[in-house]
Amino acid sequence: MFPKLISIGSFFLPTYGLLVALGFLAGIWLTTRLARRAGIDPEKVSNLAIYCALTGLAGAKLLMFVMDFDYYAKNPGRIFSFDTLLSAGVYYGGFLGAFAFAWAYMKRQNLPWLKTADVFAPGVALGHAIGRLGCFAAGCCWGSLCDRPWAVTFENPAAHELTGVPLGIPLHPAQLYEAAVVALLAAFLYRQSGRPHRDGRILGLYLLLYAFARVTIEFFRFHEQALPWGGPFTWTQWIALGLGAVGAAILLRPSPRMQTEPRTSVSG
Repeated sequence: MFPKLISIGSFFLPTYGLLVALGFLAGIWLTTRLARRAGIDPEKVSNLAIYCALTGLAGAKLLMFVMDFDYYAKNPGRIFSFDTLLSAGVYYGGFLGAFAFAWAYMKRQNLPWLKTADVFAPGVALGHAIGRLGCFAAGCCWGSLCDRPWAVTFENPAAHELTGVPLGIPLHPAQLYEAAVVALLAAFLYRQSGRPHRDGRILGLYLLLYAFARVTIEFFRFHEQALPWGGPFTWTQWIALGLGAVGAAILLRPSPRMQTEPRTSVSG
């Protein structure tokens, strides 16, 4: 579509990179806003967001290498190529990497982890939605063949060169499907954050609802990897199902028992 925003000779500013950066900034802005409202130190939260961005990027790339191990084992030089640098990686790899680091950081900084995770969830969804628009502009994570009126056809040779997206073939705009759904999820989570809720509810809703959306959207994505165990689901869908179950467990966990004073009997 429009993978290069500005081109000067051999240098170009990738549209995907710019939109990912804008998504990150928008996510931080929303997260710190919610942190102040929840009475959490916004400086600690903004520092955590930056650290999570770095660990998330590393986790996304790492899971991409794992899932495409055969390709990179045969072409090790591609690991350090410019195309790999521009690649988004695997979202859930980034999410799991950032989540693991965040848990350790919150524990060290004495931040309430469920309450802090709640203020992050809407911002993560917002940043993700904006980043998916960049994904669409670059042509990565393209959809499967589509015969619907809203099918998209990539024609830009630069998009094919950078991401491998096929040209001249009508495809499902899977990136736009996800961007729209995650944007709605961000708005829903933000609204829920403004209502009285138990710690962990916003995180649980994010994990559960995004998992449902991702499992569905994956059926409209093109996948080069073989399906694990010969089943109907991709690795990403299995990860989504697992994290969705975690979200459901958080939402359904029993409420803390109210302590009551011991009853005393009075004899006459």
